Amino acid sequence: MGKPLIFLCSYHHNNTKKICNAIAAKINAAIIEINNNSELIDLEKYDLIGFGAGIDSGKHYSRMLTYAKELPNVKNKKAFIFSTSGIFTVKKMLNDHRALRNMLKNKGFEIIDEFGCKGYNTNSVLKYFRGMNKGRPNPADIKNAESFAEKILEINENDR
Repeated sequence: MGKPLIFLCSYHHNNTKKICNAIAAKINAAIIEINNNSELIDLEKYDLIGFGAGIDSGKHYSRMLTYAKELPNVKNKKAFIFSTSGIFTVKKMLNDHRALRNMLKNKGFEIIDEFGCKGYNTNSVLKYFRGMNKGRPNPADIKNAESFAEKILEINENDR
């Protein structure tokens, strides 16, 4: 089994990076931050690949979408998606993930699961009111991310 890999795009308050670190520690994944990295990685040595970024205007950060669009087509690659956002419900998360999910599916990835949680947000007028979701992701969010990581690892192992 190849080592798991996570592509991460996190800045602002590094909310998504906190979630990424929790997931990566549980599944022993390498992390590649794509904030300023445009180099495409050879995906052949990885069999489980994560994609995580904050949500902006109802979809993952544009840098993540651009990076995913540049990836080559793959076969037999399992993937998972995660995010943090100012407003969170499962329904909203699934909607917010749609653009990235569709792009990855079109590249040949099999999406095995998705995760999201609230993140501290000071965008736009929120900065004048000290933002929303201060302290998020919190310890409960991190624990949920760790549980998610154990679940995707189990799904990946059972499918082999």
